[in-house]
Amino acid sequence: MDDDALEETLAQFKEKRLGGWGILQLTAGTGLAVYAMWAGVLMPGFRRVPLKLQVPYMPASKRQVGNVMTLLKGRSGGFADLGSGDGRIVLEASQQGFSPAVGYELNPWLVRLARFYAWRAGQYNTVSYRREDLWKVDLSGYKNISVFLAPSVLTLLQEKLLTELPEDALIVAGRFPFPNWAPCRIEGEGVDRAWAYHMKALRKQNQSKNITSTEHTR
Repeated sequence: MDDDALEETLAQFKEKRLGGWGILQLTAGTGLAVYAMWAGVLMPGFRRVPLKLQVPYMPASKRQVGNVMTLLKGRSGGFADLGSGDGRIVLEASQQGFSPAVGYELNPWLVRLARFYAWRAGQYNTVSYRREDLWKVDLSGYKNISVFLAPSVLTLLQEKLLTELPEDALIVAGRFPFPNWAPCRIEGEGVDRAWAYHMKALRKQNQSKNITSTEHTR
């Protein structure tokens, strides 16, 4: 689109001469649809968030959700999804009997979307989606955690999980594994792969590393 055509299109948009269908055609034709999605849905969740902690929203596939649930099979108790997006993993966890099932998400639009999906599924009263900073949330009451976050965030999250989670907690990471942890189980292949980590084993690993590090500094 040349400059004159672009200016004319924007002028029409500003003067509100376009109907709903016209606006849809406009956004599809100029690439503004992508920007609108970013500005209206994704950007609010990124404001005031340090660059290294920003995680682009990408909904989990059915296979990814299934792999998470497979790794959590046979477990019960509280469940929390850190960076819960549209809430689909929390919804599935609730359907599998986890209670409470809670999602933590900073993006207000995604929180609203998750609540809508829960209402549509008839589970509005069995799940909870909270717009809270996961770094400030006390996770000590959860025995089951899922995270679909970037490696840079997972590295920082390790210390918080080691400090707060109970001994029998299980953590499941999707898309990316925790950089410094050895998983107890792996489910799936490729981008759908999920890694499970048992807190008791992780603390033993951490203690061993600390002992080794201390011996090397003597």
